[in-house]
Amino acid sequence: MKLGVSTYSLHRAFSSGELSLTGVIDYIASIGAEHVEIVPLGFSMIEDPSQIETIRDAAAANGLELSSYAIGANFADKSGAEFEDEIERVKREVDVCAALGIKRMRHDVASSKDLSIGNFLAQLPQLTQACQTIADYAAGFGITTSVENHGYFIQHSDRVQALVHSVGRDNFRTTLDVGNFLCADENPLTAVANNIGLASMVHVKDFYVRPANRNPGEGWFKSTGGQYLRGAIAGQGDIDIPGVLSIVKRSGYDGFISIEFEGMEECRNGTKIALDNVRRIWNEIV
Repeated sequence: MKLGVSTYSLHRAFSSGELSLTGVIDYIASIGAEHVEIVPLGFSMIEDPSQIETIRDAAAANGLELSSYAIGANFADKSGAEFEDEIERVKREVDVCAALGIKRMRHDVASSKDLSIGNFLAQLPQLTQACQTIADYAAGFGITTSVENHGYFIQHSDRVQALVHSVGRDNFRTTLDVGNFLCADENPLTAVANNIGLASMVHVKDFYVRPANRNPGEGWFKSTGGQYLRGAIAGQGDIDIPGVLSIVKRSGYDGFISIEFEGMEECRNGTKIALDNVRRIWNEIV
């Protein structure tokens, strides 16, 4: 297992100008990460390809492996030229991933106001087509693409499984986020056990959880079923992080694990504590 950090964790410091892109990578290395996952929030390497070299040089200077590249995408409720244009846009991001020298890429697949299983089943054929086309393109670079349990519409473990099996490509898997299942009101322990065998990448995040009838105020958002959620430092929230990490470790998964911090604490300190907690918990699992 290689433990690292997603640049998403430090987005607040980057967006405020406190950290440059190089500074984000330097900081991730300084807290003992073994790899860095690149999430291009607030910048585009398609618009400014010079940032590809900046990232590669910063990672190399710090002895960090570039583990994954994660972008947004939406193929739902699209047809004709709009659908094809979105596929081509994601292919250009595959080119960026290849130029970075990264072999794992997460692209989102769908979002929709209609979260019903009926709409998911109706959308599944075209989502499958899009993911197959992109995975086939990425295979030429030796890249494995993936869908994350993310964005409400494809957040349940069974919907992720349905899409992965429908796509039917060896290089299309899932980026498994141990916390995101809560957004669909699914028990993380059960969901992680369901999907770890399909994982090409694992994200560790934590949430505080409060019942739907107890509004905690500012800083919280709702799950699909109305529970209140707020980002927490991994190991300090309400998710059984030792339990989910035990499932991951005992499954034989031995790939990259990325910390994702999205709590209300200062992001640098929150990310460091999360990284330290996950490393300690992982090492305590026998």
